[in-house]
Amino acid sequence: MEEFFSHPYIPNSKILNEMLKEVGISSIEELFNDIEKKDFEIFLNEEPMEEYVVYNEVKSMLLKNKIMKCFTGGGPWFHFIPSIIKHIILRGEFLTSYTPYQPEISQGVLQALFEFQSMICELYNMDVANASLYDLPTAIGEALLLTSRVTGRKEVLIPSYIPEDEKLVIRNYTEPVGIKIIEIPFMEDGCLDLEYIKENGRVSGIYVETPTFFGTIETKLKDIVEIAHDLGALVIVGADPLAMGIFKPPGDYGVDIVVGDGQPLGIPPAMGGNSLGIMACKNDLKIIRQMPGRIVGLTITKDGKERGFVLALSTREQHIRREKATSNICTNEALLAIAAAIYMAVMGKEGIRRVAKKIFYNTQYAINKFKEIGLETVFKGIHFRDFTIKLNVDIVNKVLKEKGILGPRKISENIGLFAVTEIHNKKDIDELVEIIGGILK
Repeated sequence: MEEFFSHPYIPNSKILNEMLKEVGISSIEELFNDIEKKDFEIFLNEEPMEEYVVYNEVKSMLLKNKIMKCFTGGGPWFHFIPSIIKHIILRGEFLTSYTPYQPEISQGVLQALFEFQSMICELYNMDVANASLYDLPTAIGEALLLTSRVTGRKEVLIPSYIPEDEKLVIRNYTEPVGIKIIEIPFMEDGCLDLEYIKENGRVSGIYVETPTFFGTIETKLKDIVEIAHDLGALVIVGADPLAMGIFKPPGDYGVDIVVGDGQPLGIPPAMGGNSLGIMACKNDLKIIRQMPGRIVGLTITKDGKERGFVLALSTREQHIRREKATSNICTNEALLAIAAAIYMAVMGKEGIRRVAKKIFYNTQYAINKFKEIGLETVFKGIHFRDFTIKLNVDIVNKVLKEKGILGPRKISENIGLFAVTEIHNKKDIDELVEIIGGILK
């Protein structure tokens, strides 16, 4: 292996060999062995090409892509995105390759983030929201750290139904600071085991989801909040923002912190990324002062004639002493937060309610169609968008792919996670179930 150049401003470069040894490889190139090099070599091995030749070459590659109907559950999801969002966030005032986190950023960006926070609070019926985090798993991890800082306790409860990739992110946040994670079992309806929470509830925080990763609605949220508060724990609820169009918001149950994934709010799926972590809390100064990320505030001039927007709280390590920082989130999701703000503003309360209703009706219709061909959901509870069906996932996905359809996410050999949104119509769902029904015959 060639001697690696030790960059003076990259602290890890001196321990490169130790890092490679730790992951069991001998060079950086080995990290990328699974990437197909053939297409890139076209450009690497030839003389420089004219612009139009490059354009045609790339265009021919893109034409190989196939547009497929998607019924894959677990996110990210395909939702309708109003075209106005793309037009606004591409404006020079907003579009940036780096996060505008400095206190002196423009009033327009600050106002847009303030509006995002305000609409998130209204959506979840909470008092304070930040702007913003990376995605749902990082928001959960940050929220659990927050509860530990507030209560001083070093144990947290999370549902066992959270997917393993999200659990890895959560552990990455909590375990290095000595926080122990305890997993709560769930019942046949997808709701959490209350008796288990009572027995293990002397923790800093209890995380609950509704809808859950499996799409079920948690019907015992009020009981969980009461149990947790009696035991001195804070309650974090992970809630889908679109589901708030038809379900009671977490704030109505007295929860302490709400987190969510903002991807359904006008953000397209892209290579598994493009997500947005939401976090909001009630008006409790102990919690607010421990919020990660940043909070944009509104003030007025001395004469009361002009409004101004400021970074009211931004306790990151570049603004205060490193050991006092509540988060190291730096390259934030400001542009995506602005996209979500535009979505909420364009749709309005009635628009979000209509979308939520359409998703809910489509979900129940799809579940009923599966029942007609003898396939049942794994959980008996109410579902929103995602639902699990007992079937042979590999065989179903193979056939669906041949028909131009992306099938369920594989939970196990015989359990698949589907999702339907407002962009699916009756014909789409009928076609999906008809193909799967044909496999069963």
